Amino acid sequence: MITFDKVSKTFPDGTLAVDNLNFELPTGKITVFVGPSGCGKTTSLRMINRMIEPTGGRIMIDGQDVTQQDAALLRRSIGYVIQHAGLFPHRTVIENVMTVPNLIGTDKKKSRATAMELLLRVGLTESMADKYPVQLSGGQEQRVGVARALAADPPVMLMDEPFSAVDPIVRAGLQTEFLRLQGELGKTIAFVTHDIDEAIKLGDMVAVFKEGGHLAQYASPQELLENPANDFVADFVGRDRGFRSLSFDSSEVLELDPLDSVRVGNERLVLDSAGRPRGWAGPGIADENSPLSVAGTFTVADSLRVVTDLAISSPVGIAVRVNASGVADGVIRHPSLVRQLDERRRLRAGTTA
Repeated sequence: MITFDKVSKTFPDGTLAVDNLNFELPTGKITVFVGPSGCGKTTSLRMINRMIEPTGGRIMIDGQDVTQQDAALLRRSIGYVIQHAGLFPHRTVIENVMTVPNLIGTDKKKSRATAMELLLRVGLTESMADKYPVQLSGGQEQRVGVARALAADPPVMLMDEPFSAVDPIVRAGLQTEFLRLQGELGKTIAFVTHDIDEAIKLGDMVAVFKEGGHLAQYASPQELLENPANDFVADFVGRDRGFRSLSFDSSEVLELDPLDSVRVGNERLVLDSAGRPRGWAGPGIADENSPLSVAGTFTVADSLRVVTDLAISSPVGIAVRVNASGVADGVIRHPSLVRQLDERRRLRAGTTA
């Protein structure tokens, strides 16, 4: 657990970057610091490993004040990933990953074996081990940066906008890979981003900062979306927060219609011989031999947000559910989905009207 106890930071020019920060980052979870530029989120992160020294209060890791520890030893015990990866350009990929183990005296053979395992774990190949950073793509560099941060098996990791320098597709892949790794490793992670969508996707807890280094709200992503603490948080989270909050509820709660309910009138779901959906057909829609796309399908593991998006984007306003084999097993029309979402909202609000 990382604890901020009345922490403040004033720079020599008098700028107050962080003001009376009080919250706890839970052990084994991802806590995301998010907010506009200049709100103190990166300063707060860097005070954890003493790259910036606090001017007031205490930061503790598992009850130990970080300022009472040797700064160099502290940093070696904390993984650190930054934007653009920050790799040593004159060292190969595997040499970069071996940096901290070499510093703490790990046997070279063991260090190299561990580094190679980590490269594979973050989705790279053995053939990349002897390449130099300049030979890598941006996404590959970030993966090496994560592997290097994990090399000494630190209980705590600090990540300062690690995925912001890559394109959206690569970024989405890195986020997914990161969540997979965290599911296996269970590190205590402080993660800085300016992107509220990234914060919602990655965080077990989210700390929203506002200008002046104040903590505007500290909550789970779902709580943040459904109950913003004030107008600043509501504006920062965005006007579509209600739609995004559907990401946290499973579609298995939905009541679906049977497949034969869309075999009448203009709407007809065309299936292949195995029962997998091919598309929509019918008078005024499309010919059965060239049906309109179903715009995607969902399973019981998908969220209500996925189903809502599918129903909206469907050419006939119907989302199709499939089983693990891709065989269609039910549908839900847009009006039915709206009704069920409204019932969910009323239930949460404690009303039945």
